[in-house]
Amino acid sequence: MWPRWRTVSFTAGCTGVAWSAISTPPGPPFTAHMIEHLLLGMAAPLLLVLARPLPLALRILPPAPRRGLLRLAQARPVGWLVFPPLAALIDLGGLWLLYRTELFALTHHHPLWNAVVHAHVLAAGLLLTFSVCQLEPVHRRWSLPLRGVTLLAAGAAHAVLAKSLYGSPPPATAFATADLHTGAQVMYYGGDLVEAALGAVLAASWYQATGRARAHRRRRSVAGRTPRAATGLRSRTTAANRTALCHETSRSYTRTSLSADTTGPTSTAEPSGP
Repeated sequence: MWPRWRTVSFTAGCTGVAWSAISTPPGPPFTAHMIEHLLLGMAAPLLLVLARPLPLALRILPPAPRRGLLRLAQARPVGWLVFPPLAALIDLGGLWLLYRTELFALTHHHPLWNAVVHAHVLAAGLLLTFSVCQLEPVHRRWSLPLRGVTLLAAGAAHAVLAKSLYGSPPPATAFATADLHTGAQVMYYGGDLVEAALGAVLAASWYQATGRARAHRRRRSVAGRTPRAATGLRSRTTAANRTALCHETSRSYTRTSLSADTTGPTSTAEPSGP
């Protein structure tokens, strides 16, 4: 039975992606863009990754597509693509390129570039979220400390970018100061909320991993003590049986000796003649 909360998470993530593709959030232009950025690049990827669609697809697909999808998920290039620092570089590097060059102004005048940037924001957000959480069966699972440090570094880079936008707009753009400040604050504080949620997922993964390791050590310890305990019990039982047998033999010998001493030697007399 597939958990219901995963279905809700997947539906909410898909709804967020569809809503950002067909509509514009309310508010001034830069603030509305930042709301869309948070939804498309951070919140929706987190909801989609938490839904874990890959195991569900492996359950419901026919054998041939299932084997192909599993080979793709466990391929070595995919394992390196979800290397957390590389995923963070793709995601945050793209954001810095978008907002600190004239690319952002270009997207306002060319719908094709706007669609390409939106697709990259979604794909890069999915890649970073997937590499940090690593809930799916991939070729290589990177360590929790590496993922945690990557999350902290990505959060710091995102916060620095938001503060830089608070001070100066993207090149070749002219947004109102209030709109610029509000949009930068949405990016800063909204990013902190999503990154805190990612941190909670990491903490839960660490808790589950340590719990499984502790249970495994406990089972090994119990399994190691049981044969020794059984051997010791058999040894003590055998020694007790030997001791009881010796005592019984000694008592039997003592009873026999006492009986012989009490009866004494028996003699037969020759009948005398007339």
